[in-house]
Amino acid sequence: MKTLAFRSTLTALVAGALSPMLSAQTTPENMPLGALIAGDSLPLFDGPANKPPTGFKALFDGNTLNGWFGRDTEDPRKLWAMTVEELNAHKEKTREDIRAHWKVENGELVNDGHGLFLTTNEDYGDFELWVEYKTVPKADSGVYLRGCPQVQIWDSTEEGKFGIGADKGSGGLWNNSAGAPGKDPSKLMDKPFGEWNQFRIFMIGERVTVFMNGQKVVDNAVMENYFERGIPIFAKGPIQLQTHGGEIRWRNVFLREIGAAESNQLLAAQNADGFTPLFNGKDLTGWVGALDNYEVIDGAIACKAGKGGNLYAADEYENFAFRFEFKVPPGGNNGVAIRAPKDGDTAWEAFELQILDDTADQYKGLKPYQFHGSIYGLVPAKRGHLRPVGEWNFQEVICEGPHIQVILNGTKIVDADVSKVDLSHVEKVPKGVNRTKGFVGFAGHNDPVQMRNVSIKKLD
Repeated sequence: MKTLAFRSTLTALVAGALSPMLSAQTTPENMPLGALIAGDSLPLFDGPANKPPTGFKALFDGNTLNGWFGRDTEDPRKLWAMTVEELNAHKEKTREDIRAHWKVENGELVNDGHGLFLTTNEDYGDFELWVEYKTVPKADSGVYLRGCPQVQIWDSTEEGKFGIGADKGSGGLWNNSAGAPGKDPSKLMDKPFGEWNQFRIFMIGERVTVFMNGQKVVDNAVMENYFERGIPIFAKGPIQLQTHGGEIRWRNVFLREIGAAESNQLLAAQNADGFTPLFNGKDLTGWVGALDNYEVIDGAIACKAGKGGNLYAADEYENFAFRFEFKVPPGGNNGVAIRAPKDGDTAWEAFELQILDDTADQYKGLKPYQFHGSIYGLVPAKRGHLRPVGEWNFQEVICEGPHIQVILNGTKIVDADVSKVDLSHVEKVPKGVNRTKGFVGFAGHNDPVQMRNVSIKKLD
């Protein structure tokens, strides 16, 4: 049988251009990933058992339990707090339980319905995961993503669980809050017992898309952090194969990590209609402000080292969505100016959203509202979602009246109504709390931070 080869880059994908790509000449073998995810169905894997398609790696080698250890439903931060020696000892101890309840039989992972869950040794960020399973009546299982539960697997015929959604089928993000998008699958796709089911799962930032048996059942839904609802799901974590209540078998467990460039193109393609480029990639035409302190390098706006000042798009904006990619050098510091006047310090005369290398030692003593993405002086951002220094990040800022959102690499790190902030506890109140319109751009602070693919959409 033929193994489907799926393109692992998105060079052909441009924002708003999905429809022309879905022509009669487009086949699953050459269709870009963005177009695949946007559709309602995907082809099923029909290749040799446990042999990954091009660009994927096998998490299960078809013969051994190598690459896995045991874990229950536990906060993965406990693992990350361990020393290397402690972690290795912990993993080895859990493998005693794994050997008691898991085995490999005829190229299949088999669990007896008891014991710890298989957990990958490695942590993963953005990825495409392929997995097949076969289970028995009244069994209950799932796939944990980044150490959090779960893409649900259960018996869709078990009437005793109809009240909690079993009749809707497997594939939903069952541990999301009641009524949250993605909690329940959009359609029932479970096959009869004794047949293999296939999941194809995409995770970019905090958002998950699930195809079950070739049909989309979860569409770009936020996966909540089960262990701490007030913060986004972790930026990286292990894959876990959960099991309890009955035998379950797994095979064809494949994963492909999605790199920064591909993730950025996918994020740019989402809801791309209406965005207008602000930067032509060649020069600073259409920009005003400290033009002499910025330059264009390899298609990116760069603040000159030792220079700074405010660089604004020429028009003023009120309600808008602002998208751009950025890259920080070690210790890099810049900012996004929001509804700013032409003159003055944007951090206090309007709003400045931090662009910062949070990992730099020189910033360890900063206040929470000074780290990346924060509304400076007012609202701290959730941390831990920046890519490593030197990689391109994708950020979207949405301003609708007093409501400001900051989405970094697909994860919302600020969601604030500034009109509801208790200003009596704010050391110095930015004048942005009273501004409804102004310039949008960048606020340089002497470091060669770079920005590219800058665009905006009016929301008026």
